[in-house]
Amino acid sequence: MSLTPVEHRAWLSEQDCDLADLRRLVERTTDVTDYPHASEVEQGVLVYDSDRLRTAESRPVRAELVRALTQGPGIVVFRGAFGDLSVVDRLSAVFDALIAEQRASGARAGDHFAKPGANDRVWNALEKAALHDPGAFADYYANDILALVSTAWLGPGYQVTSQVNVVNPGGKAQTVHRDYHLGFLSNEAAAAYPAHVHVLSPVLTLQGAVAHCDMPVESGPTLYLPYSQQYEPGYLAWRLPQFQAYFDDHHVQLPLAKGDAAFFNPAVFHAAGTNRSADIRRTANLLQVSSAFGRAMETVDREAVTSAVYPVLLARRAEGAGDQWLGNVIAASAEGYPFPTNLDSDPPADGLAPPSQADVVRRALREGWTAEALRHELRAHAGRRES
Repeated sequence: MSLTPVEHRAWLSEQDCDLADLRRLVERTTDVTDYPHASEVEQGVLVYDSDRLRTAESRPVRAELVRALTQGPGIVVFRGAFGDLSVVDRLSAVFDALIAEQRASGARAGDHFAKPGANDRVWNALEKAALHDPGAFADYYANDILALVSTAWLGPGYQVTSQVNVVNPGGKAQTVHRDYHLGFLSNEAAAAYPAHVHVLSPVLTLQGAVAHCDMPVESGPTLYLPYSQQYEPGYLAWRLPQFQAYFDDHHVQLPLAKGDAAFFNPAVFHAAGTNRSADIRRTANLLQVSSAFGRAMETVDREAVTSAVYPVLLARRAEGAGDQWLGNVIAASAEGYPFPTNLDSDPPADGLAPPSQADVVRRALREGWTAEALRHELRAHAGRRES
């Protein structure tokens, strides 16, 4: 991935974030002739005709999409990704039913980068839709354009997750951000990862959205800053006021028609827009597609490991073991990453992510829980994560 070097440093910090460096990257034009399979460029974003791609040789198309998502603007739009709109409508009906069930239950789905309750959001819509209407699910996810771009970016074995997002009239914009993985960490946490991990994070996932209704600009389709995925310290920059102000002044916003799909490098600075319409419930199926390599090779019952080790941690702490020693053992035994989880029952707490298993163990040590109390909480923690 072509990124601005920061003196080849092993670590990045907020002090490396210089708006002038970002401007040198993003203030450019996109030449459609550099992308022979694209139909046009709109506001710097590459637009593809899906029917044309369906008749083209797959491998050159995939190579071009990778180049577009790395060296190019970082965003691609597929017009007519779903040629049969009845397929979209059938899944929209499923989404409406799921939202109605969620409302009837009194549940409220939070949002990572917007005020909770502003939107209708369904977490884990992939599983829920499959259980609600397997036929509609199969017809929808058989889509060849979704498979094309997912395979291009991630290769085989990718894993799809889906969250339905309905932004109602008057729904406010999200704040600008980058996405999962490093985009879901605080700046302090992200800075603890070496610079090469900042380069790696974007290739572990692909972000996308399928329009389930027509989305004129007034309905608030996603705002993007093309080429911003190339800015190396971007995971530390997007929260800084000067970068947020620049995004507000320079983002682009493309209307979508029902059945269109937009996919983008997760490191692109982006945000859902404000729905200024009077009557459009802007409905999108947000797709996060993950690399097959995003999981460990072996399955480990870390709950059992942690329960067995915790009495030793208590004893060593009483004997004077320091935080670093205890932390090393926790890192080797407990699951330190909060995802994947069931965000309905295990919602984000005091930030963008729920507590990890390791967070639970650290809290137990701080508060002097008994081994039995920890085992009880770990079991409850695991239960909240199940679908």
